[in-house]
Amino acid sequence: MPQRPSEEIPRNALAPGAKAGAAHAIHPDRSRSGTLGSYIELAKPEITLLVALSSVGGFFLAPAEFIDLGRLALLLIGVTLTSAGAGALNHWIERDYDGAMRRTMNRPLPSGRISPSAALALGAILAAAGIGLLCPLVNPLTGVLALATVLLYLFAYTPLKRRSRWNTLVGTLPGALPALGGWTAATGSIGWGGIAAFSILAAWQMPHFLALAWMYRKDYERGGYAMLPVADPSGRSTTRQTLFFTILLFALSLWPVALSLTGWAYAIGAVVLGAWFLHAALAFHRSKEIQDARRVLNLSIRYIPALILVLLIDRILLGNLF
Repeated sequence: MPQRPSEEIPRNALAPGAKAGAAHAIHPDRSRSGTLGSYIELAKPEITLLVALSSVGGFFLAPAEFIDLGRLALLLIGVTLTSAGAGALNHWIERDYDGAMRRTMNRPLPSGRISPSAALALGAILAAAGIGLLCPLVNPLTGVLALATVLLYLFAYTPLKRRSRWNTLVGTLPGALPALGGWTAATGSIGWGGIAAFSILAAWQMPHFLALAWMYRKDYERGGYAMLPVADPSGRSTTRQTLFFTILLFALSLWPVALSLTGWAYAIGAVVLGAWFLHAALAFHRSKEIQDARRVLNLSIRYIPALILVLLIDRILLGNLF
């Protein structure tokens, strides 16, 4: 699943390599509002929003006869709960490692704002509630995909971050499954449209993750993470892969047009957005500078909502959405 850079580290933050338990010295806010904000932070709201949007994209890619807004509402509730639960469980698993990194040491668990047991309970309840809602009220296949997303995220991608520089590629699987889940929620089966939605999200995540990892490569090295930029100090492989997957994303974003699932409005929008993204990836490939990596990251965050908006406009213009 996608990750976002956290806020700037305060002056009284711990020195690099400090233990997670010592992070309590950052003076956590234990007020009612502070606690509520901390629980929301556990749910990784930015990631959860992108996951929910990707499921919407997969849903509206389906043919018009499958579109049911009541089922869409249930899908959004289930996916949001499941993603929020997975985010909280990820916080719980990585709490000690987060405490050793400047980027993450102020998260709710290493900072002591929330106890590990509370985070574990919240994550388990939310994930179970989301999957439990999707299985009977949307369809079992979508529920199974949601369960697979959680398991792959927590037990494949998360541990691989400290063992293999190929973890980012593995992470595209749980990150892209919600888009496929959107298609299956609408149609009840896995079809080429669902595979196209899955492929778009999988390709999109590589430049997103690689740009983030390049920006924070020293912090990842300090925390013991085996990210590609840690093993690639020159940046040649990192920027080459960023460019390759951005080109692949450009091509895959037009797959729904080839499948006759979308029309000319989507095709134009996908080309414009793809060219916009590709321009940033080219600049990063040439310069390998932090500011160009940040531009790739920021554009990646905007790309998915913009592509889904283009899809919705296309469906409305075709007159077969509502």
